[in-house]
Amino acid sequence: MKAAERFARREASSAIARDLRVSVRSVQRWRRLWDEGGPRALRSQGPASLPKLSEKQFAQLEAELAKGAAAHGWEDQRWTLSCVKTVIGRRFHLAYTIQGVRKLLVRNGWSCQVPARRAMERDDEAVARWVKEVWPCAEDSRR
Repeated sequence: MKAAERFARREASSAIARDLRVSVRSVQRWRRLWDEGGPRALRSQGPASLPKLSEKQFAQLEAELAKGAAAHGWEDQRWTLSCVKTVIGRRFHLAYTIQGVRKLLVRNGWSCQVPARRAMERDDEAVARWVKEVWPCAEDSRR
């Protein structure tokens, strides 16, 4: 709207662009719209993209995620962004980018979770035996 006021005063596009910290091309595009439709033509058209999944579809996605990754064919129970992207594609026939999936989940209250560093199946005795017996052999062969 500041640009529209300056268009009415016939100011140069380069000066408007410099003062508003935008490109000259943007100002030229705005000026063309202003010439055709006046200040109303410069009003916001809304967000560039709307969420692809509706509230109802996201609730269905959450139900699918609650079943676990293994139920959808992955080897373990960890959900990665690419796995969620695949589920969205299969279930809703929608294409999301990895970043789009992350933004979708964050926007709906999900957060990144990192699994515990140690697996529950870890055998501390076997690890200690390996460190005592195998590691010295590997260390010696390197020298």
